[in-house]
Amino acid sequence: MTAQIDTSPCPNPVWLPGGHLQTLYGALSARYHHISFVRERVNTPDGDFIDLDWAGPGLFSDKLANGATSRPDSRLAHTAARRWMQDDDWATLPCAPDSPALVLFHGLEGSSHSHYAQAITQHFRARGWTVVIAHFRGCSGFPNRMARAYFSGDTEDIGFIFDTIRQRLPNVRWHATGVSLGGNAMLKYIGEQGAAISWLTACAAVSVPMDLVACGTQLTESWLGKHLYSRNFLKTMKAKILEKAKRFPGNIDAVRLAHVKSLREFDDLYTAPMHGYKNALDYWTRASSKPHLKTIAVPTLVLNARNDPFIPEPSLPGSHDCSPQVMLHQPAEGGHTGFVTGRFPGHIGWLPTRLARFFESKA
Repeated sequence: MTAQIDTSPCPNPVWLPGGHLQTLYGALSARYHHISFVRERVNTPDGDFIDLDWAGPGLFSDKLANGATSRPDSRLAHTAARRWMQDDDWATLPCAPDSPALVLFHGLEGSSHSHYAQAITQHFRARGWTVVIAHFRGCSGFPNRMARAYFSGDTEDIGFIFDTIRQRLPNVRWHATGVSLGGNAMLKYIGEQGAAISWLTACAAVSVPMDLVACGTQLTESWLGKHLYSRNFLKTMKAKILEKAKRFPGNIDAVRLAHVKSLREFDDLYTAPMHGYKNALDYWTRASSKPHLKTIAVPTLVLNARNDPFIPEPSLPGSHDCSPQVMLHQPAEGGHTGFVTGRFPGHIGWLPTRLARFFESKA
């Protein structure tokens, strides 16, 4: 048996043609409801920390559990969180066995500020779900404590995050969504875990670069990949690692890093050696989730637009690459995490609706 196939389109508006425009407009201009979160900081076993941003029925960022008004924490002003989680906040979240909950893993340099995270959270919270945005190390608005950061094959942190949220709400029906880089790490993890991850009701992966060699090459060698998308990512990535170089002298070559101009150079110099790989090619090869799709044992939607400028269409998986638990949805339009629909100025409500439809079919 092979993967299921969904052939339905994303109804892209005629006024927004092409994958590049759909990607950029979705990220920069499309409308969505803004939501603020309550933040929890969790210490990792190796002495670092991960920030989790929570939203859900009964949990309010502007009110405490006792109903008192909460002033925004100035330390969180540059984030999408408004205050820190308190012990009595947990009792406000639904915890019955039939209560649905969703954990979202963001993409490269993403956060709970990201347009897709905001849109997905608003959609599911409004329907009674608990939602938690899991920040990878250094992506929550605060530098992490260690010389290492996060990477596309970071399955240990995916597992730690899953264990943490299950401890917080052990009885609810958990679902997971991974976007772009976070989706690759999530798919790799659930493929490696097989039946051991059966406590998850369902998963969804959105705009995921499952073949990192093909996608890394695309972003490194294509003109827009190198001069637009990679330059945007490298602006914040280099700043973070240069700050690390000051805290960890001798571990990071700051002089060479300052002159990095492509994702391949960045991964060759920092990501690969810092996280146990020989070079960028070794990292891209071994961290790719595509080889693990055949062993996924939980219902999983894999959604990729065929005009995604980050992901070459020939690198997308076919039904023969996946287990029967996987549903492949590859509409012609949508860009990279764009999926804009509607009359001008458009909105990004199609994506959370598509995820909800899949999750509801697996309830």
